[in-house]
Amino acid sequence: MLSGRTVVLGVTGSIAAYKIANLASSLVKKGANVHVIMTKNATNFINPITFETLTGNKCLVDTFDRNFEFSVEHVSLAKQADIFMVAPASANVIGKIANGIADDMLTTTIMACKCHKIISPAMNTNMFENPIVQSNIQKLKDYGYEIIEPASGYLACGDVGAGKMPEPAVLESYIMREIAMEKDMKGKKVLITAGPTMEKIDPVRFISNHSTGKMGYALAKIAMLRGAEVTLVTGKTSIPKPDFVKVVNVQSAKEMFEAVDKEFDTQDIVIMSAAVADYRPKEVATEKIKKKDGEAAIELERTEDILATMAARKKNQFVCGFSMETENMIENSKAKLEKKNLDMICANNLKVEGAGFGTDTNVVTLISKNWIKELPMKSKEGVAKDILDVIV
Repeated sequence: MLSGRTVVLGVTGSIAAYKIANLASSLVKKGANVHVIMTKNATNFINPITFETLTGNKCLVDTFDRNFEFSVEHVSLAKQADIFMVAPASANVIGKIANGIADDMLTTTIMACKCHKIISPAMNTNMFENPIVQSNIQKLKDYGYEIIEPASGYLACGDVGAGKMPEPAVLESYIMREIAMEKDMKGKKVLITAGPTMEKIDPVRFISNHSTGKMGYALAKIAMLRGAEVTLVTGKTSIPKPDFVKVVNVQSAKEMFEAVDKEFDTQDIVIMSAAVADYRPKEVATEKIKKKDGEAAIELERTEDILATMAARKKNQFVCGFSMETENMIENSKAKLEKKNLDMICANNLKVEGAGFGTDTNVVTLISKNWIKELPMKSKEGVAKDILDVIV
């Protein structure tokens, strides 16, 4: 996903420096060309050879090292960089960058960079809260630097509070958001529903389905990476929520209907991948459950058809639904497309290997009023990209 992208990581003198080895390794595995620049203080916490082994590139420390691959190293690397992240960023380096001081390889290179720059402060709580440090951080924000707020927790010095560098996966998510994909959906608002709904029968039992939310979550992630402003309305799932996405948690079909209804009119694209429970008990109260042949018989009524109701009032929105079938997939999906007034429907057959609930792959056929497009089996993120390609 990062093939052809150059990432520069600046590492300063903080105990958290060792975590950047994991970040560098993960970025390389995604195809990025990773360069690491360290301050001299950082080398007291982790050896440059570690980064050279992981990235395959020389780890730069000394501004006047004569073993350069390029004649003017800091300028050349600055021109290559698609993104520059300083993590961990000490109070000292933050102050230098904010005030235009370039007295080592790290500060010299970042001063020459025109790419997007991200700073992840990491230091003692009292240092982080010092008005001078806060003023320097604000100055960097004003200059267009992105600042990752430090986490709170137990620090190496024994204090508890703000100043802890986020985990490598969090740092990577900031890099991915910026450079993983072209921003062809920038300025678009996208609403996605995902996961199952649950209809309570009584305080113990409920009606639901086997949806895991993986497809909807993949759509939300890829839309976000392409620059869209994404709202995800989701039933209860066990998978992590996608980063940089507005998440609205719901349980019942009624709650999902209300959440979608609230957001619908402001959206450009609406994709409803949630598997809504088709029925709910007419009454939740136990005394309303009738007995039939000695067993509880529950009177059911249909839940709201969220997709049809919303599509009926669309103006300029592109509305896409999902159709999960076990037979006559094309015919049944075409009928749903027409009946529910959709622009496109993503159909899949639950009997096909690699498709359906709970899998990491999917096999879908995209159907509009004028064409049918069959997609090969791919990861759900791959399918999400293909779906969004067609919509865009």
